[in-house]
Amino acid sequence: MIPAIEAVDVHKTYPRAWRKSAKEALKGVSLLIPQGETFGFIGPNGAGKSTLIKILTGVLRPTQGRAALFGEDVGKHEARRGLGFVPENPSLQEFLTPLEILVMGLRLHAVKVDDERRHCLGWLERFDLTAVANSPLRGFSKGMMQRTALAHALAIRPRLLILDEPLSGLDPVGRKDVVDILDDYRKGGGTLFFSSHVLHDVERIADRFGLIHKGELLTVRSPRELVEDQADCYVVRYRADCAVGASATVRAGLYVREVHADELAAAIGDIQQDGGTVQDVLPKASLEAVFFRTIGEGRSVGG
Repeated sequence: MIPAIEAVDVHKTYPRAWRKSAKEALKGVSLLIPQGETFGFIGPNGAGKSTLIKILTGVLRPTQGRAALFGEDVGKHEARRGLGFVPENPSLQEFLTPLEILVMGLRLHAVKVDDERRHCLGWLERFDLTAVANSPLRGFSKGMMQRTALAHALAIRPRLLILDEPLSGLDPVGRKDVVDILDDYRKGGGTLFFSSHVLHDVERIADRFGLIHKGELLTVRSPRELVEDQADCYVVRYRADCAVGASATVRAGLYVREVHADELAAAIGDIQQDGGTVQDVLPKASLEAVFFRTIGEGRSVGG
């Protein structure tokens, strides 16, 4: 079966005329995502997540390498047939209503339904937007704009959803609702590629995740692989003036230390004795633990 997404040795360099050197945002990223998979894309700010998404959606051209959707080069408009896309900060026409946005999306994507209005209102209801279906977007909160954009992307019955920080601006209730809707889309056989800073939600719905840092894809793994590879281990995250023992630096004043279960109590005692404050203790199998460990080490972990 043709993969939904394929990236081969993708590089992207942004020129900087006012500086001596250019910025290399992507450094040879290769990725293969089969149809029907939900893939979570994580990494700190500036890691290259949005740059890769812009290349996959045809907004940017790679400096080197190639990318394709369903076997079609991303530079061709055919590649975007059946693609639902929501950027991190959706730009919607504020004089239009949510209902008009969704109807326009159906027509632009040539999606045929028996009743356009009923179909679109159904999606607006799922995103709790029925009460404002006929209200202009002007004055909507960021969360309401985000939900409108997500409803628009799903209303076209996409074969592929690419979402850049889809939970941005949503309150806890709205975030849970959106995660449930995306989970339903996954269960229905759709392909989902999304970036997120909310690691718990990535861990909940993603079949696999990829961690990118400084333009390099450091690891691609599944939740099951995390459990199998890292059982009986813990990650202690703590704050201190300097690292205690064999620890990785997350940022100034924040460190992580990996220990086996039988060493956990002694490690916490060492940290506290040296004046450190334990922030939390996580099973090493958690996505958050892998995130901090990989970023701290700055090297590939598995995958």
